[in-house]
Amino acid sequence: MCGITGWIDYHQDLRDSSSIIEQMTATLTARGPDAKGTWISGSCALGHRRLSVIDPENGAQPMIKQHESGTYALVYNGELYNAPELRQELISRGHTFKTTCDTEVLLVSFIEWRESCVERFNGIFAFAIWVEAEHKLYMGRDRLGVKPLFYQADEGVFLFGSEPKAILKHPDVKPEIGAEGLAEIFLVGPARTPGHGVYKQMKELRPGHLLTFDQSGLYITCYWKLQSEEHEENADETAKTVRELLIDTVERQLISDVPVCTLLSGGLDSSALTALTVRHYNKRGLGQVNTYSVDYVDNDKHFKAHSFQPNADAPWIERMVEELGTNHHAITFDTPELVQSLKDAVFVRDLPGMTDIDGSLYLFCHEIKKGATVALSGEAADEVFGGYPWFHREEALNANTFPWALAVPLRKSLLRPELAAAIHADEYVADRYQEAIAEVPHLPGEDAQARKMRVMSYLNITRFMPTLLDRKDRMSMGAGLEVRVPYTDHRLVQYVFNIPWEIKTYGNREKGLLRKALEGLLPHDVLYRKKSPYPKTHNPNYLNAVRAMALERLDDSSSPLHQFIDAARIREIAQSEEASSNLPWFGQLMSGPQLFAYLLQIDWWLTHYKVKVTL
Repeated sequence: MCGITGWIDYHQDLRDSSSIIEQMTATLTARGPDAKGTWISGSCALGHRRLSVIDPENGAQPMIKQHESGTYALVYNGELYNAPELRQELISRGHTFKTTCDTEVLLVSFIEWRESCVERFNGIFAFAIWVEAEHKLYMGRDRLGVKPLFYQADEGVFLFGSEPKAILKHPDVKPEIGAEGLAEIFLVGPARTPGHGVYKQMKELRPGHLLTFDQSGLYITCYWKLQSEEHEENADETAKTVRELLIDTVERQLISDVPVCTLLSGGLDSSALTALTVRHYNKRGLGQVNTYSVDYVDNDKHFKAHSFQPNADAPWIERMVEELGTNHHAITFDTPELVQSLKDAVFVRDLPGMTDIDGSLYLFCHEIKKGATVALSGEAADEVFGGYPWFHREEALNANTFPWALAVPLRKSLLRPELAAAIHADEYVADRYQEAIAEVPHLPGEDAQARKMRVMSYLNITRFMPTLLDRKDRMSMGAGLEVRVPYTDHRLVQYVFNIPWEIKTYGNREKGLLRKALEGLLPHDVLYRKKSPYPKTHNPNYLNAVRAMALERLDDSSSPLHQFIDAARIREIAQSEEASSNLPWFGQLMSGPQLFAYLLQIDWWLTHYKVKVTL
């Protein structure tokens, strides 16, 4: 993977401002520690940081190609998993290649098919191509939004970057937020509304979209979205199709010229990917598969099962390592490291995020990077196959709001009343929810239950999944590690989206269909283990640390938090049982301790980024 950035300015010759694009590019060094490059031609300046995965000796970017007397310049972040097939088709059409990397395949695909090339891609990508003859920029993002792409446009000037930090580095951009940005942080966060960049005037290109920018303006089109179709296969046929799709997806994503590993939690999703990886390696004589897991000091002493986290991972990881014979690396972190990582995670994400859930992944990826450059992760299986608790609870299904964010009244109560009024707290969340459900492609003739479950699936894939993909991208790329997510293969996601709920829950189990599809691949006890989410610390030292730090910031009159939150309400929570509550205020993992950590992240973000607030 890589980091990309660029600057289009029709008012000046950018060759006179080369230091600016170099500084913007430098902000993305962690994403691409292996090489750097910039390219400038009049109105266009492009920057790239490279993490070498395929053809390390070649594929430098920006990649420039001449075709029929025209110049095409590309910066690209991602992987095309069907690059070999595309290459052969392009060769049959008369094209030649100088490298074996997918970067050149993407560029030649654009030259051959223009914007429609994205419809042929199987992979994860964010790219920008400058066509010199047209004086025009073309940009595209993968269907599910695995790879990020932010931009900002203003009267003939266009800036873009893999992360906000690249855009914020431009001298004409100031870190400002308005009412919508505050609503995103305090009411929606750590999720974001699709397309919203939080910072004023900054946006994110939505998944499955294309963007063009030239002197006539900016144009955005959608090239892919979920479609509703009749599902005609029975349960056995459906399970067979799912298994075949998953095997094909994993094998495609194991292609690499650098070391690959898997993340192993002992749960269904990661165990399946690891088992398929081991099978692939054994067939080809590629040796032992490296696996990695994360845990926390004294978690075995303090873990208490509850509805969102029914059991601990450690025994199940041991079970799978023994079963598959992997070379396992168990990584353990302690409370002081997790507390320190809160600040690191803000700087990696450029926004407050999932607190220690972010930070622990950031630390974890740094440890993995010592032995591997590419990792496979089970992210997104729960959104696609309906594994989360809220898929199975009537109060969540009928909540008329995002089911992972039922605590909006609590979150509103934390705000100063004048701020809650200024950002229209109740209306903002309700409007974002209504926008989301208005997009759902319903199938004619669906009964009420099928319609309800289609809405839930759509919300999870298009609203919750991006939050976790953001986290996975930013924390892993902050360590220079490429993490691939096979469950986001668009063929698999589109197919499963239309499977009736009674088949998805085959055997009256959450993700029952996936379990059925994997029979014979995993041990029965692992196959039917109750779902457990990404592990977090249960050590009370963590709560004590972040609570004390948050209260210390509230005791400091200079803290920017005082502009926004009701300090008395936070102190009240700090002294109550809510502080150690297992009832999440966001998702499955963010409960009492994470509330204090999130406030700390907001405080650090506002302070260190010197964010200006204008209502």
